Amino acid sequence: MKPAPAINPVAPILIAGPTASGKSALALTLARKLDGVVINTDSMQVYADLRILTARPSPDEEALAPHRLYGSVDGDVNHSVGRWLADATGILAETRAEGRVPIFVGGTGLYFKALIAGLSAIPPVPDGVRAGLRAEFADRPTPDLHAVLAERDPGAAAGIQPNDRQRIMRALEVLEATGRSIVRFRDAREPGPLTGEPVARLFLAPERAVLRTRIDSRFDAMMQAGALDEVARLAARDLDPALPVMRAHGVPALIAHLRGEMSLADAVARGKADTRAYAKRQFTWFRNVLPGWSWCDPEAAMAQAQADPHGFIALEAAKAPRQR
Repeated sequence: MKPAPAINPVAPILIAGPTASGKSALALTLARKLDGVVINTDSMQVYADLRILTARPSPDEEALAPHRLYGSVDGDVNHSVGRWLADATGILAETRAEGRVPIFVGGTGLYFKALIAGLSAIPPVPDGVRAGLRAEFADRPTPDLHAVLAERDPGAAAGIQPNDRQRIMRALEVLEATGRSIVRFRDAREPGPLTGEPVARLFLAPERAVLRTRIDSRFDAMMQAGALDEVARLAARDLDPALPVMRAHGVPALIAHLRGEMSLADAVARGKADTRAYAKRQFTWFRNVLPGWSWCDPEAAMAQAQADPHGFIALEAAKAPRQR
């Protein structure tokens, strides 16, 4: 793979990639050298309950440069891309007003898509509608919910995986609240805060075998750092298992271990396997949904960022996607 290309130093920087690819380290390096602000673009790192298991930057790392939107949401909140975008838009404006470089970093593709392409103009769902549907379907397995959606809204069901409970419930909620399919709102998009801007878009793409090893090693390190105790505290809150924080990679398996349903070794193995599968999906999603990104080797990107951060950020990166 060729070294990472360079981009215009005045442009916002977007750093994406699979989990454990070195995104946070690169973002911190650039933030320190370019007077930047690191803005979380990961749907799990927003939660205060899971610093260790979501690999959030450590307090020492956060002290080296401004970090925003990390650990800012309580686990009992069903956080959404819309809420994140509203927060991120405000942080972006503040960062620019301070004359700093905004550096968005994370692995959640939908967040990046919202930044550069905007969101569908879906009206808000009343809390009563959401609560009623969640109570109605609380004990139903996810494949059953998909069957319900397929009966009520075949078009929406066709675009959602049968095991994606969050998106299934979202489609049901919109249908119940508006009487219209969520699909009908997708063409009416509101622009994102970076729509039409020349932004630096980097996707860190390690070799697959290297990434698998890094994922496994990092999970072991998180366990040594207290991930099991962290999950035990989360489980003690007795939150709705459908909430996003309860489905973070490693959480379901470690909770099963705490309940005596699985050995610790099996729980760790499950957590690693789930994380590896997620990384594979991240590669596929970015390749298919956001193809205009510059794919680069993490080590090459870090070396260039350390040696010549301004040269590293040249506009050509957003114009020359290098995918594999």
